[in-house]
Amino acid sequence: MSTPLPITLAKMEVADIPEVVQIDRLSFSLPWSESSYRHELTQNDASHFVVALGPVAPRPKLFAWLLGQPSGRQIIGYAGFWFIVDEAHINTLAVHPRWRGQGVGERLLAALLKEALKLGAVEATLEVRAGNTVAQNLYRKYNFEVVGRRKHYYRDNQEDALLMTVRLDEDNRNRILAGLTTAAA
Repeated sequence: MSTPLPITLAKMEVADIPEVVQIDRLSFSLPWSESSYRHELTQNDASHFVVALGPVAPRPKLFAWLLGQPSGRQIIGYAGFWFIVDEAHINTLAVHPRWRGQGVGERLLAALLKEALKLGAVEATLEVRAGNTVAQNLYRKYNFEVVGRRKHYYRDNQEDALLMTVRLDEDNRNRILAGLTTAAA
């Protein structure tokens, strides 16, 4: 069994936006803008965003300032959701290509679900590209099920989106919390 990647999860800060946007551009053909993230963090009370911080030695403060990165804070992934009434709508989740396949995405998803449970969510939903089987498999691991299809949802190539949902009832809540323990290890 491999050793888990030593990462830390933290609430996303405005100072994180440039790195988040860079990962977004590497991950999606239709990335969010810097102003969109700024709005989510400063003006949307329904938004909840988290970043995964990688295991790096701190940069000297001069280089951190020049590169726009706080000293010792290397963002390797991020995720977010909107909490509306009693539902968590996961709107984004991405991991830097260099860090994919190492459990970072699962840690981020687990953190979102844990936060949604704390807020009292009874359901979590998301859209995922019909062709993104890697992400779909991760979501299924946490009991998400396909409940619909949005035809031609993605503007870049007209690909369909699968609408996936998990009820956060007692059975799934216990499974999710058990999975969170495993993902956090």
